[in-house]
Amino acid sequence: MSNTNKVIDMIAKEALRVAHEKATFIGSINRSYDDSFAKSGAKIGSTLRVLDPNQYTRRQGSRIMNVQDQNSSTQTITVATQDGVDMRFNSAELAQDIDYLSERYISPAMSALVSGIDGDCLTTATKETFNTAGTAGTVVGTVTSGFSDTSALGKARAKLNQGLAPMDDRSVQMDSVTMASVANGIKGLFLPKTEVERAWRDGFIGQTAASTFYENERTWSLTNISDVTGTTDAASLVTDGGTTVDMHSTVVSPAVGCVFTIDGVYACHPETKAAYAHLQQFTVTTTSAGAGCTVSPTIYLGLSDSTAAKRNVCSSSGAALALTDFNSKTLLFHGSASTTYRQNLMYHRDAFTFVTADLPLMDDAHKCVRMTKDGISLRVWQASDIRNDELLLRIDVLYGFKTLRPAWACRISN
Repeated sequence: MSNTNKVIDMIAKEALRVAHEKATFIGSINRSYDDSFAKSGAKIGSTLRVLDPNQYTRRQGSRIMNVQDQNSSTQTITVATQDGVDMRFNSAELAQDIDYLSERYISPAMSALVSGIDGDCLTTATKETFNTAGTAGTVVGTVTSGFSDTSALGKARAKLNQGLAPMDDRSVQMDSVTMASVANGIKGLFLPKTEVERAWRDGFIGQTAASTFYENERTWSLTNISDVTGTTDAASLVTDGGTTVDMHSTVVSPAVGCVFTIDGVYACHPETKAAYAHLQQFTVTTTSAGAGCTVSPTIYLGLSDSTAAKRNVCSSSGAALALTDFNSKTLLFHGSASTTYRQNLMYHRDAFTFVTADLPLMDDAHKCVRMTKDGISLRVWQASDIRNDELLLRIDVLYGFKTLRPAWACRISN
């Protein structure tokens, strides 16, 4: 029994090692392991609450206090997805060394599992990111008149800076075609690889533009709707602190992940509330046949004490907007109608979080182990089939994913 358990432990450790190596996107964001489930095991649907940072407004030109309430808010992360990979092998194969088992079974199995989870999380993260840089239809780094245009990288970095994202721990996920174009244009600016520079993670390319670049074919592609211009409804249904924007019936229901702007609605500095030079971008998070949709970011007009510190939109002069300023306004979607665009992503690690929790160890399972490494918890469970002299093995992970600070991320569109 001890030898068998030793083999299961080795398989679990090897599975975690491969998972850590293959998690190109997940490995570069905030990963949280919830040890509150360590004794009893988590259940699908278990939730975690994460506190948002408080926001304040400045008192100007007065020594009289203007005490602000603590408008603490939380976001809920639901640990609702259980993914796994299943395999079988005979007792003779189990007797082989761990290198054989890893090459033959564990590595390809974990690659399929982690690739799927990594791709799902990256797709969700990209769809929920409203900031967008780049020229739709033009690959970043394309050479024109002898000049490689990589300005989209600087514009994406500027969007993160304007959202007050910390300057460290920034990454870029980029498909190989775009990466080849970018790397050719700024190859002299990439910091050289060394053995200590994240080369252990698949897709690592180098560091430049204050970010670590990863090559990842799982980046998401957006297909635009057939109408990319239109108007909000005469009654747009926008509220202070709401996420609803009602579009006129001439706009076909936009796809989730479409990015648009509203005429006259500008982005503003999160703290000073001064107007930026660009219109606030919104991404569609849910849609319906009636062209009513929910969007991100939440629209804060600052019309009350509870939303003043969170105000994120304004007029071109920086003045506060009224609810009526959203009615019958021109909409403009990013890109051309019915066209597909690759959406690469620049982000700070804390823009998103990936949470895992321990799955339960079954009472009748003598060959079942759990292990955790770098915020990822896996359960490995083996059982035997005496009729066919086979061993059945399953590897499971219970996880949740959440976009916590979308302003700390920016798409780089091709």
